[in-house]
Amino acid sequence: MSEWRLADDLPAALAVEFASLHAVFALEGERLTRDPLSEVIRLERGGVRYYVKRYWGAGKGLRRFVGRPRVKAEWQNLKHFAKWGIPTAPIVAHGLERKAGAFVRGALITRELPGTLDLAALAHAQDARLRDPAWVDGISRQLARATRLMHDHHFTHNDLKWRNLLVNQAGELFFIDCPTGSFWWGPLLRYRIVKDLACLDKVAKYQLSRTQRLRFYLQYRGRTRLTPGDKRRLRQILAFFEGRE
Repeated sequence: MSEWRLADDLPAALAVEFASLHAVFALEGERLTRDPLSEVIRLERGGVRYYVKRYWGAGKGLRRFVGRPRVKAEWQNLKHFAKWGIPTAPIVAHGLERKAGAFVRGALITRELPGTLDLAALAHAQDARLRDPAWVDGISRQLARATRLMHDHHFTHNDLKWRNLLVNQAGELFFIDCPTGSFWWGPLLRYRIVKDLACLDKVAKYQLSRTQRLRFYLQYRGRTRLTPGDKRRLRQILAFFEGRE
């Protein structure tokens, strides 16, 4: 069984080139990443770049037979972001193939977000924008809003790192790469929320001031002052990766 879907607004030439999962796995382009489960290549067509993520592994253990394969989780999660008003990469095509109920392969194609860099790259380059309080505040407010939207839907990213956050020259923020995000409830949701916030703070504590980090948390909570519960959660966030870095 194979399912494959193309975006309605895809140009005719690309609709032919991306017509099937078989065609997408035959594409050649600039390889960006590769791991035991997947690879990402980049193509340029008509002056626009496209990122093709091809999976030949569903995940570890029983994930080949049970639950969502990683590629399906990724495209569904990007669709959740778009539905909730969280800016993300436009999906061009997606689908997967199964044989006798087992995952065989799958792919996700997204269109580039022009002129963007991830926040981790900015930090590594010591970009001057990270020293601009107004720019940092603008990004902080967007990130706080988007993160709160996710969590209000009982959804956590599970890999909310600076490398998975893109910014463009206009100072607009985008969420990308979320194959392990999922819905949670109760104590598991609270734990995953702390993990998301701790992931963000892993780099923030080296790049931003304590005041900026605290301001982000208050923006995320929609408050001007911390409550006792906020203080407990902040201690959990700060301690989350202790001994693991």
